[in-house]
Amino acid sequence: MNDKPQVIRDTDDDARRQARILLRGARFAAIGVIDPETGFPFVSRVLLGMDSDGAAVILVSNLSAHTTALLADPRASLLTGEPAKGDPLAHPRLTLQCTAESVERDSETHLRLRTRFLARHPKSQLYIDFPDFRFFRLRPERASLNGGFGRAYHLSSADFLLPEFTDDLFEDSDALLRELGGRHPDLATRIATDVYQAPHGDWRISAVDSQGLDIVFKDLLIRHEFPVSITTAGELLLELPKSVYAVP
Repeated sequence: MNDKPQVIRDTDDDARRQARILLRGARFAAIGVIDPETGFPFVSRVLLGMDSDGAAVILVSNLSAHTTALLADPRASLLTGEPAKGDPLAHPRLTLQCTAESVERDSETHLRLRTRFLARHPKSQLYIDFPDFRFFRLRPERASLNGGFGRAYHLSSADFLLPEFTDDLFEDSDALLRELGGRHPDLATRIATDVYQAPHGDWRISAVDSQGLDIVFKDLLIRHEFPVSITTAGELLLELPKSVYAVP
């Protein structure tokens, strides 16, 4: 009989939720790539965006070493989760292994990612259209979540997929965000200040999906998860105000 304690816990909804918060709530991440000249791991820092399906997004210069590496070998790893006071290893963190997909500048995908990235990082307007910059989608393959002492999990690519809304009430996410802003202009501020005790300011919703929403103010970013998954945009408009104080 094996009485050895189980190091890796069974992945549950709480672990998936914490992984989404660590990934989607990160403004930046450490990225690890394979140096094509030496074969050694190379680590850098990137601004982090998110696509509508749950894939991470980075905007990088063709002159950077990690861009050269990703074009040669699309395997990459991200590390998110910022330590607070005390032992940095006692705080939650997520290591995500990904496959990088370069995005063509003239594609619909590029336009979508540009809009979403600017909503999350307005200051990137200064360089987002430089000809030597490009987007990569980082498709999740597997991940390791350390949720704190004794809380280690392995996650699969399916754990990061975000199902799209099943209705077509709005033609795109921009239209949905405009409708949310019009109906609930103070919602983002209420979530930030009342739920997360964040400083008062002009908070706004930068992205929304079936599992939650991202809100931003200056250099601050909060990922707010819904208590339950919302399947349609129509349901979102009705249920979102009720979910503000129902933090999972």
